Order: sequence, then structure tokens, then C-alpha cells
Amino acid sequence: MGIVPLERALQLAADVDLDLVEVAPMARPPVCKLMDFGKFKYESALKAREARRNQQQTVIKEMKLRPKIDPHDYETKKGHVVRFLKAGDKVKVTIMFRGREQSRPELGYRLLRRLESEISDLGYVEAAPKQDGRNMIMVLAPHRAVKASATAAKTGSPREREAGAVEVEAPPAEAAGPAGTTGE
Repeated sequence: MGIVPLERALQLAADVDLDLVEVAPMARPPVCKLMDFGKFKYESALKAREARRNQQQTVIKEMKLRPKIDPHDYETKKGHVVRFLKAGDKVKVTIMFRGREQSRPELGYRLLRRLESEISDLGYVEAAPKQDGRNMIMVLAPHRAVKASATAAKTGSPREREAGAVEVEAPPAEAAGPAGTTGE
């Protein structure tokens, strides 16, 4: 419409039953728009809600180990770490030192490096091992491909559901006996 006095702009808005909304107040002259402000607020709230729904929630799981862990217990804990990484979650691995174990932090460091090398195909070290008082902490994160497949499995997009759908043919009704049993 070009440059219009304020009274005329308000009259135009009232004639078409819309609101006069100031879009760029710092411009000279200020820029205004004729719109249904209630509808605009509703649509922007919908967009914000949709954006929140599509946000990725970062979950950090924790696995606690001891430096003198039994081999079978280590394999069990490693299995949990693998499961967490396959699910697309980050894993915080904590090695707890007690008593004299605190004087041998290299045992914990060696254990964390071993775990890192064994799960290297699923994840990478996001935070290198570091001593934090009585504990040594390392954070593992899944690779992008692992995380993408985990999110796709969680959301279950229609295309993937179609690809994973299996049709099973039901047996003919006359093969069943009176109470749903076969003649065998």
C-alpha cells in the first residue's frame, strides 16, 4: 500500500476486520501488516510445538566399573554399553577406585582404553578418560550412522514399517476341527 498515515491504516484494518500489526518498528517509516493476529499467534504456537516434538533428547546412561573387575562381569557391562550405544544413547563409563586402588590409576585407564577399542565400531570417545577424585570418567557417544538407525527404529517411519512388514497367510478355515483343533 505504500506509506499511509496511522489513522488511515487503522481505518483500513477496521474496514476488513483485521488487526494492524507492526512488523518492523525500527524501520523508518515503521512497517505494518494487516493480519488476523489471533490466527498468527495460534499458527506460531503450532510451529513451536512441532519444533519441540522434533527435537532430539540426549540421554546419558552410566555404567560403573571397578579396576579389578572379573572378565565375565566386564563382558556383561560391555554388553550393556553396546546396547546403550545401539539405542543411540551416550554412555558415561565410571571406574570407581577404593583404598589402595587410588594409587594405581593406570589400571582404570587401561580398562577404559580396552573398552574403547572393543566398541569402536559402534561409538567414539567424546570425553577422554580423566581422573575425578576417586573416579575416572570417560564419555562414549554413538556414531552418526548408529544414532540415525536407532532414531529411525524408535520413530518407525511408514516406509520402514512397510519394508519390515511380513504377511502371513492364514490356514484355510475348513482344515480346523469343531473346537479349532486339527484332525491329528
